[in-house]
Amino acid sequence: MKKLKLFSLIALSSTLALTSCGGSNNGGGTKKFVSKTGWKPNEKQGWFFAGKQQKQKGWPGMVYVEGGTFTMGLVKDDVMHDWNNSPRRMQVSSFFIGETEITNYEYREYLTWLKYVFPPSDPSFKEIYNGALPDTLLWDNKLSRNDYNETYFRSPEFDYYPVVGVSWTQANRYCEWLTDRANEKALMQAGIIAKDLYMNESNNQGGTAFNMDKFKSNDPEIQGYINEKRLQQRTGMKTTNQRLLAANRAPSAAMVTKFRLPTEVEWEYAALGLAKNREYNQYLGKKPEIDQLRGTKGRNKGMFLENFKMGAGDYSGIAGWKNDGSARTSDVRKYPSNDLGIYGMYGNVSEWTADVYRPIIDEDFSDFNYYRGNMPQAIVRNGDGTYKMVDESNIKYDTLDDGRLVYRNLPGQFERQTIADFRNYRDGDRQSSLEYYRASDSSASFDMYNSPQRRFIVDVSGKVVLQKDTKNRTSGISNDIRVIKGGSWQDTAYWLDPGQRRYKDENKAYGWIGFRVAQDAMTNDKNRTRR
Repeated sequence: MKKLKLFSLIALSSTLALTSCGGSNNGGGTKKFVSKTGWKPNEKQGWFFAGKQQKQKGWPGMVYVEGGTFTMGLVKDDVMHDWNNSPRRMQVSSFFIGETEITNYEYREYLTWLKYVFPPSDPSFKEIYNGALPDTLLWDNKLSRNDYNETYFRSPEFDYYPVVGVSWTQANRYCEWLTDRANEKALMQAGIIAKDLYMNESNNQGGTAFNMDKFKSNDPEIQGYINEKRLQQRTGMKTTNQRLLAANRAPSAAMVTKFRLPTEVEWEYAALGLAKNREYNQYLGKKPEIDQLRGTKGRNKGMFLENFKMGAGDYSGIAGWKNDGSARTSDVRKYPSNDLGIYGMYGNVSEWTADVYRPIIDEDFSDFNYYRGNMPQAIVRNGDGTYKMVDESNIKYDTLDDGRLVYRNLPGQFERQTIADFRNYRDGDRQSSLEYYRASDSSASFDMYNSPQRRFIVDVSGKVVLQKDTKNRTSGISNDIRVIKGGSWQDTAYWLDPGQRRYKDENKAYGWIGFRVAQDAMTNDKNRTRR
């Protein structure tokens, strides 16, 4: 047990060190550094292995976006009079963003894994797979032929089209799953865990499946995953304790940074691709203008190079001379990327971002990595101080607007609880005021927007049904409303401007909204790009 605790401590410190980039602040790297204990970093006879600092590499399908300052919002007339996107100066840290939206192929990977590890035939797991499925009926239209509802998500012809019908809540669960699977693959490539992990059913059924919660804490189950034989051959370390230490000492064991939805400011900054549209330290302009969406030479001359609606009854142009060639969604790489190499930011499908929507962005309080929606969480502990693990008896769920249940944590992960909710911070409600400590307990439910409340009933057939709120309401804005960015196949060119913003219910899916993932970049940005 002592060596497990030691390994857990080392795993945590190694994770933090190995995901950093470049050398240390003393200019000499770890070779010249000596701890105040007298030990040098990573001494073979030592007890603390910080790992080797190395440059963070982008994960497949991710594009590096160097951070900087820019003007967020619209810089032209707001013809819709929303007044929710006035210009403001913002600073963004460097980050990675998905080269494309998540495709049908990638989302089916997720569903296949859930079905294999948590088979819906098991009554304990029946809601896990069902709650992750996209709503394919969203293609239905009461006055149209419904061509896509049975083919779009499952047919191989649409493998590399953007997945739609996925709610914001479901998209977040996908990001969490992707973090585990990417780290699982990275650890296999590093020889830390066995590559035949999925050949052993006992390792990947139900709560015994690999996840980063168990790896970082060195849960006893993890010892079954460690490829001790290869580590012994490579390092010459013969004891189990030495090999466990070596697993976290290996430079190639750097963890893959957590996947998440991009924030609104990150999404807009990446879509503009301003880093390539500048001269010295001055941006040359913001895109896109409608005339910049057309090809200028070759066979694309005069053709639209984004997928959007040209006008009433015109989604693609005439037969034989299609303006953009797509009546609905298209392959995620069909049209040219922006200057950063990112596809689909101006059309095809709109995209979920992480932010809770508010008409006004409080740049006076935060003009650095702005994000509204922070809800810090902590791992729940048992009475003896150990982490509480989710199992089939205590799975918690969120409810989508169509009545389906979406898991919060999968069996085998640690249970978490929200310790603070900053979605309303500085938003005019009583919880944000300086006098909050004097307010009565009843003020905790104060809602400045008086938005509709969600309430479900179970009908006679046993189906969960969302009830319509019949009370008088003054707004549709609530903490369940998320920011939507970008235009889609059914939008006109007005919505293609990255400065535009809309909002939709996080628990509802739409046939024109997809999503892409993002990651933090652990970089010092030492190499300044000059022109």
